[in-house]
Amino acid sequence: MNVVRSALVFLWMVVSVIPIGVVLLTGSLFVRDDKLWWWFAVPWLRGVILVARVIGGVRYRVHGAENLPAKDDMRRIVLCPKHQSTWETFFFPSMTPHPLAYVFKKELLSIPVFGWCMARLGMIHIDRSRRNEAWNKVAEQGAELMDRGKWVIMFPEGTRTERGKRGAYKTGATRLAVATGASVIPVAVTSGRCWPRRSFSFIPGVVDVSIGTPVSAAGREAGELMDEVERWIENEMQRLDPEAYPRRAA
Repeated sequence: MNVVRSALVFLWMVVSVIPIGVVLLTGSLFVRDDKLWWWFAVPWLRGVILVARVIGGVRYRVHGAENLPAKDDMRRIVLCPKHQSTWETFFFPSMTPHPLAYVFKKELLSIPVFGWCMARLGMIHIDRSRRNEAWNKVAEQGAELMDRGKWVIMFPEGTRTERGKRGAYKTGATRLAVATGASVIPVAVTSGRCWPRRSFSFIPGVVDVSIGTPVSAAGREAGELMDEVERWIENEMQRLDPEAYPRRAA
């Protein structure tokens, strides 16, 4: 049954992204990317989360939503979430009051329609094989996008990690925060409970999303700031999903 439900969700995603993507690409010739974000990208992404909930049985709870700065709060923000599945990449735009600029590998741009749309939404795509060049691009474009009211989102582990596991936390997000005077918001997400890594099948249940308080990068070192972010996220993951961390939760 789960296989059928999951297949229906993915079918909806594939079928629905084509018309919305064509309209977005056409609209990109005439309007700014922030309007494209609110008019087309966010409604479609919210639709994915809704269909995953109604058909796939993937519900969610948000803790600490009050920690997100308000829409009229123009401070620079870097979101640092735990990354266990693709679910959170669809979910975060539905909860943030500012447009998001994802930092992602340039290979995603080659995905028909979806990747082309990402290229038109004012995000930061990098060549991970050229680290110095990639960092310079993140720093330059990140500052520019934040000045336009966008929040930058970077997964500090870089890639999806298995439920109950901890990836290597890299300092790119905190380096950006230090360089631009931004605040970092750590986020714990238990999406691996319902959408395991490298899986096309949902497990009905509840994803917990916990948002930490913003941490100013002023006067901080990138390494020790990321250590603080990592400790908060991993401790919160153990609290939210103790079944995945049996030894630590004991």
